[in-house]
Amino acid sequence: MRSHEWIEQRALAMDRLVADKLEHQPELLEVAVRNIERWIASSRGRPLQAHLEWRDLLARTSLPELVALLRSEADEARRLRQSSPFAGLLSPRERWAILHDYETRAS
Repeated sequence: MRSHEWIEQRALAMDRLVADKLEHQPELLEVAVRNIERWIASSRGRPLQAHLEWRDLLARTSLPELVALLRSEADEARRLRQSSPFAGLLSPRERWAILHDYETRAS
């Protein structure tokens, strides 16, 4: 079983790669916005608080602030990382490279 810290560090590595991609392709923010909209729409009127929080963050946070949040190890960033709306932003190859790297470290 993996420790919570190991899982958090792996998620942080993914978010840091997401941050890099957003800096070079800010239009990719739309992926997160569409994910949140879809998740809220499918919630049958009872969206998760985390999804509402992400929707607000994406609407009111500048790109530099959002990128800093994704790279942060602060408690708020760790909490938000648990419900990241950036699914689909990394390619399968990019995700696999991070997953493989962390599995290799655990061995």
